[in-house]
Amino acid sequence: MVTETTDLPRRHHLTVDDYFRMAEVGILGPDDRVELIEGEIIDMPPIGPPHAGTVTQLHAVLQRAVAERAIVYEQNPAVLGRYSAPQPDLVLLAPRKDYYKSRHPRPSDMLLLVEVADSSLRYDRNVKAGLYSRHAISEYWLIDLRGKRLIRHRDPQGGAYARVDEPDLGRALEIGALPGIALELAQLFE
Repeated sequence: MVTETTDLPRRHHLTVDDYFRMAEVGILGPDDRVELIEGEIIDMPPIGPPHAGTVTQLHAVLQRAVAERAIVYEQNPAVLGRYSAPQPDLVLLAPRKDYYKSRHPRPSDMLLLVEVADSSLRYDRNVKAGLYSRHAISEYWLIDLRGKRLIRHRDPQGGAYARVDEPDLGRALEIGALPGIALELAQLFE
């Protein structure tokens, strides 16, 4: 009698705790450009000047607009469940007295999440949008530097965003979780 066995290698998904422990013990260095996405360590592309400048500029715009109503969190880890710890370009967080010193932000803390895409558009649109939707991030903006557009994702449902649009950047854009705050964003593409 011949039996077939499956000799495929087993994958081991890392948890968020495993990932942060790898950094603590030096397996991952402070200059490593990586994220934990669905249990896998993903290499991120180097940040070029257009991307860095846009993130810095948007940080300043957001900081002026939200004042004390939110914390602007730039390129730092966010914990999305047990297996994901991306480092979004910018996140507006609900205010906390400790400024998230005691723990990384969770989805319930996030008012708006922003990714800036220069070379990562497809990944940010396909992989990250799905990840953010599955974790109920209410509003996700994807800034496409090459296409000079903003793709706004809202209303997460069943692993996808029910409303996706490209707002006119010639008009002020409101942040859903912060009524009364509207941003002029055309300047990002000048």
